[in-house]
Amino acid sequence: MKEVVLVSGGSGFIGTWVLRELLARDLSPVVFDVADQPDRWRRILDASADRVIFVQGSLLDRERLHQVCDEHRVTRFIHLAALLTPACQRDPWAGCQVNVLAGVALFEEARRLAGQIRGLAYASSIGIFGSEPDDAGSSALGTGNQPPNFYGAFKKAFEIIAEQYWRHFGIASLGVRPHVVYGPERDQGLTAGPSLAARAVAHGEPYTINYTGRAGYDYVEDVAKAFVRAALETPPGANVVDLPSSQVTVDEIVAAIKTVVPGASLRIDGLPIPLNIPPHLRWITTLFPDWQATSLLDGMRKTIDFYRSQ
Repeated sequence: MKEVVLVSGGSGFIGTWVLRELLARDLSPVVFDVADQPDRWRRILDASADRVIFVQGSLLDRERLHQVCDEHRVTRFIHLAALLTPACQRDPWAGCQVNVLAGVALFEEARRLAGQIRGLAYASSIGIFGSEPDDAGSSALGTGNQPPNFYGAFKKAFEIIAEQYWRHFGIASLGVRPHVVYGPERDQGLTAGPSLAARAVAHGEPYTINYTGRAGYDYVEDVAKAFVRAALETPPGANVVDLPSSQVTVDEIVAAIKTVVPGASLRIDGLPIPLNIPPHLRWITTLFPDWQATSLLDGMRKTIDFYRSQ
């Protein structure tokens, strides 16, 4: 039987690349999202976008979720839907609904469809250990390893909830904690700077990256592959893994871009972003020993080539 994978948040940046990976594997993606189908689908998926089943709706509408899973015989979940730090700080109630309760709805659906749902992957965040890079005004308000903001608290809470669903109901899950995700079509948030810089130089335009400091960077295709493998190869337990990000400064990012496009007009002007490193890393290679990460140079080259082809 062909796998049918429900992707919450499939209209987003990472979600679009997850769809690309699913389609490349000849699987059947069903997107469940409050947002409309984005233009980026055509740019990333080309004609394959027509193979995506799109359902507009909220995971909090559990009856609608039941209908979609039953109608399409969904077998796997990839949960990406979330509000980022600024939105969670402005409205913690909405943040809790989207970042916690919506995910619980998927676990409950997996519980209802025991035997039918064979894998569940979800997006956690390195932000549970420190300030979220996409929040330019954030600071390390927590102590020890405590989350410094509502976003981090919700993500940490969801990891704990996932463990409870394994302990009490035997529902396995695999969370993935990306760092800063970059690549084609990343255009939102402070840390979109490197991706936007690659787009600018591909078009022969100058660009200023408006932050400094060192952080981990994950190429979006790697992140998409991680979520797809997490859903298709979900091991027993409530596991969470970290990606082997490129730990680099913004200066090193600029150097990589200029290696691809010598003479590119790039500047750096801004404040440092916090570096989020878990105290106890669990690499994705512990579950997938054959995992290969894209280097920063290759990721920037792919991003620039993408924009040159548009």
